Amino acid sequence: MSTTIVENNFLKYCGSNFLKQRLLLSVLSGKPVTIVDIRSESDEAFGLREYEINLIRLLDKLTNGTKIDINSAGTAITFMPGLLHGGQLDHECCTQRGIGYYLDALIALGPFCKIPLNVKLSGVTESSDSPSVDHIKVGALTVLKRFLTVDEGLELKIIKRGLPPLGGGIVVFKCPLRKTLRPIQFTQQGMVKRIRGTAYVCKVSPALGNRAIETAKGVMLKFLPDVYIYADANRGKMSGNAPGFGICLHAETTEGVCFMAQANSHIKGEGGGEPSTPEDIGEKAAMRLLDEIYRGGCCDSTYQWLVALFMCLGQKHVSKFMTGPLSSYTVHFLRHLRDFFSITFKLENPEPEDDSLPPGAQKVLLTCVGISYCNISKRVI
Repeated sequence: MSTTIVENNFLKYCGSNFLKQRLLLSVLSGKPVTIVDIRSESDEAFGLREYEINLIRLLDKLTNGTKIDINSAGTAITFMPGLLHGGQLDHECCTQRGIGYYLDALIALGPFCKIPLNVKLSGVTESSDSPSVDHIKVGALTVLKRFLTVDEGLELKIIKRGLPPLGGGIVVFKCPLRKTLRPIQFTQQGMVKRIRGTAYVCKVSPALGNRAIETAKGVMLKFLPDVYIYADANRGKMSGNAPGFGICLHAETTEGVCFMAQANSHIKGEGGGEPSTPEDIGEKAAMRLLDEIYRGGCCDSTYQWLVALFMCLGQKHVSKFMTGPLSSYTVHFLRHLRDFFSITFKLENPEPEDDSLPPGAQKVLLTCVGISYCNISKRVI
């Protein structure tokens, strides 16, 4: 259910959908939120999942004074956010979700902490249900840099890779502080000039990664000559706790826009039957990247929501940003921005006969005036 009710200054929602969005915006806006009927009709495991509770613990570590009340069945939560503190943290992520699930929240909150973030996360670095760390390193950080102006101190380092279901990976994320975010006018995506990627293997033969590379390159070379995919073979202690392999590709345009795609191996009985082959993984990643390029826009479709968030929080100037077709996740995020910050976006479809627009899917021009969100936690030196 998407109905929003305001009771005693609490925003009230029903259902488990978009729980992370609601908690994230609650922290940023300072507005308490109540979420009820969380999988209350499920016959099996009802209530909050382990990975959702793990995210709540992470948000609690990031803040001072946060009050959390979860009922005994786990089907209702009241979240009263405190002040963002940040600092040096060490967090063990639930292996039901990839580290990317938690990194998304850190990237959105990092610039507004009191002390610069230096977070060590351990768990699953490459997951099919969350953006991989490689995906975030290129896709999300590229978006963040556009709004920070200066990216000194921004870093995402992969110490160890860890694949599902056992994880064992380690990453370190550092983020600088900003008093305010700058407005942005970005409507030209440019033309794709090169394709790069990383094929990783853990506890399996490096030949599997090479086969995935050859297949992916075979698809991409039909469209572009500048293709290079790096082979990352992990052995011993650096390979996490579970075997597997995968590939992450990104296409870079002349304007610095990056489109991302990833594909990971799965074991027998997972993801639809037989174990995946390197050729399947390579082809799947390449076709997903071509789909992203066709969608177009000035950011990867996975991080349209992050662009919308930073446009909303920017200074009181008009911001414009061109994207491809909005994902369902982004549409719901725009609705939540309206609930928490009382801001609405103007959405336009540019004229298709405009010669400045590259071919592909129908584009969407996002326009808004920022609320001039100020980092009240940042120390004054």
